[in-house]
Amino acid sequence: MKTIGLLGGMSWESTIEYYRVINETVKEKMGGLHSAKCILYSVDFAEIEKLQHENRWDQAARLLVQASRSLEIAGADCLVLCTNTMHKLAPEIQQQLSIPLLHIADPTAQKVRSAGLRKVALLGTRFTMEEDFYRGRLERPHGLEVLIPSEADRQIVHRVIYDELCMGIIAAASARHYAQIIGRLIDAGAEGVILGCTEIGLLVKQADYGLPLFDTTRIHAEAAVDFALEEE
Repeated sequence: MKTIGLLGGMSWESTIEYYRVINETVKEKMGGLHSAKCILYSVDFAEIEKLQHENRWDQAARLLVQASRSLEIAGADCLVLCTNTMHKLAPEIQQQLSIPLLHIADPTAQKVRSAGLRKVALLGTRFTMEEDFYRGRLERPHGLEVLIPSEADRQIVHRVIYDELCMGIIAAASARHYAQIIGRLIDAGAEGVILGCTEIGLLVKQADYGLPLFDTTRIHAEAAVDFALEEE
C-alpha cells in the first residue's frame, strides 16, 4: 500500500471527511483491521483565505509548495490537495514535486461520464465557478458542458461556503437557498450537479435530490485509495 499525502486544513471541516472516507474505503476493499497509510499536513486556513481574497496567489503557492514538499520528504507517494479552489495552483505545486498530484477534477469528470452524463452544473467558490482552471479541466480533456449559477446565485454559494460551512455552520436556510439554486440550474438543463467545494457535501445531500450529485470530497478520496492500492 502506498502512502497518501494529504494537504488539508482548507478547511479542516472537510479534511476530516477526507480522512474518514479514505480509511472507510480501505477497510471496505481490504477488510479486517486495514486502514490507510496517510501523512497529513494541515495549514492555517485564515492565512490562505486572506491571500485568496487579496489576489496574492503567488504567496499562497509558496506556502502550499512548502507544505507539499514536506509531505514528499516525509514519505508520501502522492499528493491529495484537500480543496477544490486551491487546485488553481496545482501546476505550480506539481512542478516542484517528484510525486504525482492527484487532481480532483479528473476523477470527478470520470464519474460524471461513467454516469452517462455530459451537461452538469458546478457549485463552488467564486474562484472555482468563474475561472478556467477548474471548469476548463472538466470541459476540454473530458468533454463536459459545465453550467454555473447566475451572478447573484454565485454570491450566495460563495458566501455560504466561507461564512458558514468553513466555520462548521450547517444552516437550514442555506440548504433551502442551495436547493433553489440547484433547481434553477436543472431548469437550465443540468443533468447532474458537481459539488465543487469540499464543504458543500456537508450541506447538500443526495437523498434530497432527484438527479445525481457528485461529491468531490468523496470522489477525490476514493481516487486516492485506488492509487494507493494499485499494483506497482
